[in-house]
Amino acid sequence: MEPQTKRRKGMDYDTNSWDVLPVLSDEKSQDTKLLDAYAAPIIQKRETSRLVKELAVIYPLTDLQHIKRVRNCKDKNTPHPLEVIVCLASDVPEMGCKQPTLSDLLCSKIFDSSGLDEPFLVKIPANAPLTRPQFEKASKHWPTSFHEDKQVTFALRGELFTSSQKAKMQEYMMMAIQAARAGREKGMDAVGAVIVHPQSSQVIALAHDCRRGNNSLHHAVMVCIDLVAHSQGGGAYQYEKYPACKYRVPDPVPATCHVDMSMLGNPCNTAIVKENTQPYICTGYDLYVTREPCMMCAMALVHSRINRAFYGTTSADGALGTKYKIHCQKNLNHHFEVYKGVMLQACTELQTLK
Repeated sequence: MEPQTKRRKGMDYDTNSWDVLPVLSDEKSQDTKLLDAYAAPIIQKRETSRLVKELAVIYPLTDLQHIKRVRNCKDKNTPHPLEVIVCLASDVPEMGCKQPTLSDLLCSKIFDSSGLDEPFLVKIPANAPLTRPQFEKASKHWPTSFHEDKQVTFALRGELFTSSQKAKMQEYMMMAIQAARAGREKGMDAVGAVIVHPQSSQVIALAHDCRRGNNSLHHAVMVCIDLVAHSQGGGAYQYEKYPACKYRVPDPVPATCHVDMSMLGNPCNTAIVKENTQPYICTGYDLYVTREPCMMCAMALVHSRINRAFYGTTSADGALGTKYKIHCQKNLNHHFEVYKGVMLQACTELQTLK
């Protein structure tokens, strides 16, 4: 039996009503930081090459390799066509309220300033832009180089996934929502999770929060990971008290049919466990969870080598975007993509269930 994706308990769900947005690192999501610098008009265009070379010697922008030293003049009414960065404001001794002259900037420097006019203060981007929004903001101040990651650009626009892909995501999240409801009926927190093989569309594990049972660590994500381990012949706990928590042994050959929930088994049934075909627990798998995982669950996803994580609503203590960004920590030995907003409204409404 496949879950319905259009109507569930009298509610309509439209894939156009929610967006799948990436949870990026702080470096990629932060606002553009700016530095003060002095630029000067180039009044003799033929001197441009020499000026750039000599300025690079006396005022090298060592940590600002993304900055283009010369730009076209923004004001079309001025007689000079180009402007060049002379130096950073921090390179110039404090002069109080006085506007430094070209001589002040080049004091004690061996430099032929012919071809330059008097300097003026500008703002330049402190860091290389990593996303198109950062690049567009930076370019309003001064030209920079930009090596675009098209996947990130499309993701930020909500255009990374096709309508058919979003329909599949909705199908998986609906499973997680129904598991969350089943858990709530047993007195658990209304959180559900699904782990999927994205290439074959096989649902490997389905779980809900079980913390009010025998183990306070049994968050929905933790249960789901343990069920994947069951599918590979391992697993640490049994969940026979929770029939909505299920797993299946992945087919060795990618399936071409839709998910059949009747193929999901209870982890206490070990007779169907086959040889493990996965390198390590969740390698290559995707997670769908109704609520943003906590620190413990996020680290479990790192250690189990999840491929991607999708969640619906945020959490105040969430570790995949809200409070922390575990998936972006450079010192960890595994990283994965994270997306939020899948069926946002429906997942948010789960939090109000009594």
